[in-house]
Amino acid sequence: MQDLLIPLAMTGVFGAFIGTLYRLSRRPGYQRPLLFPLVGLIAGAIGFVIYQLLVITTGAPLWLLPLLVILQVWLWLGPFGPAARAAGQNHPKR
Repeated sequence: MQDLLIPLAMTGVFGAFIGTLYRLSRRPGYQRPLLFPLVGLIAGAIGFVIYQLLVITTGAPLWLLPLLVILQVWLWLGPFGPAARAAGQNHPKR
C-alpha cells in the first residue's frame, strides 16, 4: 500500500508546484490564486492514475509521468481552464 501512496502524494505535490509556477507566470489580477495549486494537485493525482493504467496495459516508461502531470496542468489551467477575467469584470455584459 505504501508503494502506491508515496508516489501518489509526490505526484500531487509536483502538480501543485507546477500549478503554482503556472500562476506566477500568468498576468496579475486573478481573483482566486488558490485555484492554481489546487487544480495542479488534482491534475497530479489524476495523472498518476492515468500513468498506472498505462503501466498496466502497455508498460509505459517512468519519464511519462511528469509529462502527463505538466500537460494536464497546462490543459486544465490554460485552454480548458477558467476564463481569464480582469478585476471588476466578474459578470459578462448582456
